[in-house]
Amino acid sequence: FAKIPKVWNVLAKIEGGLLITGAKKVADSCPLIVPSSDEKNDFHTPKPGQRNILITAALPYVNNVPHLGNIIGCLLSADVFARYCRMRQYNTVYVCGTDEYGTTTETKALEEGLTCPEVCAKYFRIHAAVYDWFQIDTDIFGRTSTEKQTKITHEIFEKLYTNGFFFEQSVEQTFCESCSRFLADRYVEGTCPLCGFHDARGDQCDGCGKLLNSVDLVNPKCKLCKATPVVKSSKHLFLDLTKLQGPCENFVEESSKKGQWSSNSAAIAKSWLTEGLKPRCMTRDLKWGTPVPVEGFEEKVFYVWFDAPIGYLSITANLTDDWEAWWKNPENVQLYQFMGKDNVPFHTVIFPSTLLGTSEPFTLLHHISTTEYLNYEAGKFSKSRGTGVFGNDARDSGIPASMWRYYLLSNRPESNDSVFTWDDFAAKVNSELLANLGNFINRTAKFLAAKMNSTLSIGSDLVETDSKLIESVNHELRDYLEAMEAVKLRAGLKSVMAISALGNAYLQENRLDNKLLINEPERCATVISVAINLSYLLASIISPFLPSVSDDILSILNAPKRVMPTEFQIDLLPGHVIGVPFLLFTKIEEDQVKELRVKYAGKQ
Repeated sequence: FAKIPKVWNVLAKIEGGLLITGAKKVADSCPLIVPSSDEKNDFHTPKPGQRNILITAALPYVNNVPHLGNIIGCLLSADVFARYCRMRQYNTVYVCGTDEYGTTTETKALEEGLTCPEVCAKYFRIHAAVYDWFQIDTDIFGRTSTEKQTKITHEIFEKLYTNGFFFEQSVEQTFCESCSRFLADRYVEGTCPLCGFHDARGDQCDGCGKLLNSVDLVNPKCKLCKATPVVKSSKHLFLDLTKLQGPCENFVEESSKKGQWSSNSAAIAKSWLTEGLKPRCMTRDLKWGTPVPVEGFEEKVFYVWFDAPIGYLSITANLTDDWEAWWKNPENVQLYQFMGKDNVPFHTVIFPSTLLGTSEPFTLLHHISTTEYLNYEAGKFSKSRGTGVFGNDARDSGIPASMWRYYLLSNRPESNDSVFTWDDFAAKVNSELLANLGNFINRTAKFLAAKMNSTLSIGSDLVETDSKLIESVNHELRDYLEAMEAVKLRAGLKSVMAISALGNAYLQENRLDNKLLINEPERCATVISVAINLSYLLASIISPFLPSVSDDILSILNAPKRVMPTEFQIDLLPGHVIGVPFLLFTKIEEDQVKELRVKYAGKQ
């Protein structure tokens, strides 16, 4: 162990509008250690014959501060899977960034008296800081308002245009005479004509989830001045999705099976196809966006849902010049995408159809991981009302990021909506992290340090209780690996905690105490050796979920980070000296919970 390379942190840095983060780095290769992340496993080029995993999280709108639901629904979930893939030595790239074009940015700029670029720069920094604090380790956290975004969007559009998938058509559109401008969909609010929801937007109803056209809203109002808009004609470009129905159906049928899509994702995509794809307007009367390279459309930009998914490609292009090796390599690359359920139609139907229409060999969606909604206490997150915990609130709460990560991931709304409550948050942290994982690591390491000079020694042969533990741990470890491969993150974390619970039961059954050490020193050495090595296993399998906790356990064990184990083995041998034990977690007190609940209750 004296020859094990030093491990150090590479700090995140913002350069040229891009946040490039690094995981833990090591100097040299070592059989036990994860390969050097300085080279990101040579991610610039996918490797034939290996698993090449391309991961994206839905690009968060740049005009707000992300709340806990946003964080667990996209970036945090993708981060866990990316960390797992790296530990399995899959050739992995994880890209994300802020979605910066469109109505939402223009609206925020008007609200704050800033230009659109100023708004984007301000909120990009806020997003980057929040995700960095949550220890989210993208290979690049970029932006969509870049030259490469314009270039790649134009290339894709021109292929579609040449292939006959775009046509011009005048449409009836809301026009605000008070503002003297055509109103993009999100500038119009009113009552949904389908379900009667009173706070529907011009592009989508949050009540029933259906896509809308602003002219169909009942009692429409201009979001900017609250005047009632009129309807006027405006010329736009439509993507003829009708012509792409067949190719899209074939894609959905094949990918949903091979990639094991969740039942709700497959159902949403297939319901769109069953209803029949229709031409969709892909241009808007806005100033802030990717310009349309067609004569007569100089005053228009592309619709954000045509433009934003292309951001995955352009952000990758800002990471590596060889971006096409990832995005035009369907035979060797698997694309995993993470998002909330409301984004499913765009990623399973519209964006794949867009890529299919180019006739280029694009890497299409392999697996889609979606979440339902995370609600807050008795209602919803609302920045305007000050209700709920947002990313900067979590950072300022005094509660470590690892505790937030644990609760969000253990409460991940994978099949149903879930609710954040302060009581449940404190209870899970205290009864699971502290009383289960923290207790096992601390009890084991403290005993070895205090009673056995911090050094593992030669013990007796394994007995039945040891064999039963190893068998049970390997059973849970198989479940863990199966769950993680299927992107069932909550089940994976549950298996980690089950293994930790097996460790606690093992210590109790074998009565690890002074009496055992005095009367049966060799047996005591065996028990502590098994427990220390189980701690080493836990450090690995908890790492995708709680990377800083994993680092702390490794520090206590004085052991290097390693690739993901596929079975429980005794790797730390007699003679190994551990480090100095310390508490992994501190209890969340009842008074602290009461104070935070009041602080983030908002104005109802």
